[in-house]
Amino acid sequence: MRIVTSVSGMQRLAKQWRGHGVGVACVPTMGYLHGGHLSLVREARRRVGRAGKVVVTIYVNPTQFGPQEDLSHYPRDFTSDCRLCRAAEVDVIFAPSDQEMYPGNAESRFSTYVVEEQLSQGLEGAARPTHFRGVTTVVAKLFNCVLPEVAVFGAKDWQQAAVVKRMVANLNFPLKIVVAPTVRERAGLALSSRNRYLDAAQRAQATILHHAIQRAQAAVKRQAQSAAQLKADLKKFITTAPLARLDYVEFFDPETLAPVTKVFCGAHIAIAVFFGKTRLIDNGRL
Repeated sequence: MRIVTSVSGMQRLAKQWRGHGVGVACVPTMGYLHGGHLSLVREARRRVGRAGKVVVTIYVNPTQFGPQEDLSHYPRDFTSDCRLCRAAEVDVIFAPSDQEMYPGNAESRFSTYVVEEQLSQGLEGAARPTHFRGVTTVVAKLFNCVLPEVAVFGAKDWQQAAVVKRMVANLNFPLKIVVAPTVRERAGLALSSRNRYLDAAQRAQATILHHAIQRAQAAVKRQAQSAAQLKADLKKFITTAPLARLDYVEFFDPETLAPVTKVFCGAHIAIAVFFGKTRLIDNGRL
């Protein structure tokens, strides 16, 4: 396994692979890897085969964090990340610095961003107004560094995957976006790097997100539901976890992300909940 830290070095390597007809798959991450990330690596390997190359990018992207968010405290453990990637037979870790990704100084500042203006507006985009501008910009840059034919994202960040897919289609990136299933702990909590912030009591109650999704799935399976009434029911249900503070629960079309007023089977639910200062998200198909 190689570790590449420069944009030029990664591009040079990627061009060599592509020049020899070698398939390349990319798994973009912010590090602090866990079983969810490793499931994406396995899917990436399946897509390009043993003869292909799998690149895991590890970069905590500052432009997708708001001023009151946890950039400075975001969990990092590069040694562990490298160990897990070696065990998963990753070919390259691309781990650039901020200066590599956003070069510039007082005279020549980084000033070019990629903005998706439709799918990014609701849900996380409404709660975190500058978030997706940072996501689309850094993902576009990573794609230009790694030059993959396929990139794998997790379904836990459903809106993010939808926004990236739209960006790839609109800007004619020559690659396929694959969305792999959410990986959960046995009790139902979706794997996330932010779970490490939870104390024992918060972790026990954080399963309320998954239970709320299951409650909505059961309700919709019986019959179509009013979105307003189902939302009110879930808000009340989430208060049964006393440490939980609901940010939002929304129902939407899984392709357009447009909100729905009547919730049918096939619609999607997204939930964001605070436990102390830790904000968790989850989603599911109904």
